[in-house]
Amino acid sequence: MIGRDRGGKPLLRGVVGGVLVAAGVAAALGAAPARADEAADGADTWVSFEVVATGGLYVSAPCAARLSTSEPGGTASGPLGEVRVVDERAVRDATWTATVTVSRDFAAGAHGPQESISGGRVVYRPGAAVDSFNGPFVPGTPGPLDTYRTAFSRPSGSGVNSVAWRPTLHVHVPTAGVAGTYHGVVTHSVA
Repeated sequence: MIGRDRGGKPLLRGVVGGVLVAAGVAAALGAAPARADEAADGADTWVSFEVVATGGLYVSAPCAARLSTSEPGGTASGPLGEVRVVDERAVRDATWTATVTVSRDFAAGAHGPQESISGGRVVYRPGAAVDSFNGPFVPGTPGPLDTYRTAFSRPSGSGVNSVAWRPTLHVHVPTAGVAGTYHGVVTHSVA
């Protein structure tokens, strides 16, 4: 049972229901005794901050590449160098597809029919990833560049990611092709 002193402060009198009541000790320490029917007090602070993306979605490729020589009816081939996709969007659905095409046919001289090679005769082989972060990444299927072809893709995942690969190009020279130095443009895009 708890009694009160002349000032109305609780006094320790004994055991109530098998539990020692220490109200007098709590009062002596300056703390108000907690009642069994009262919940503990608390104060929540909602904290927020913003994660800011450092950039966008980019593709880079070498400015120039030189393939092997070929005779009419043969194949000029070689590496294009390192192609890289960097995704700094930091989004929940960070999927993308990098495509490749011949944006300017290979031509020599006056660009006549015997001096021009279209993308349908140019085969692109992406190869495997040589440097990657936060995949998965999937290389495209080798094939001709008469239309846009998948070079590499990221089919799932979130957050910042990057991958590099070293594709090779094989240009099938027509049998009726003429001698000369052929120039064309291979374009990589990502979206």
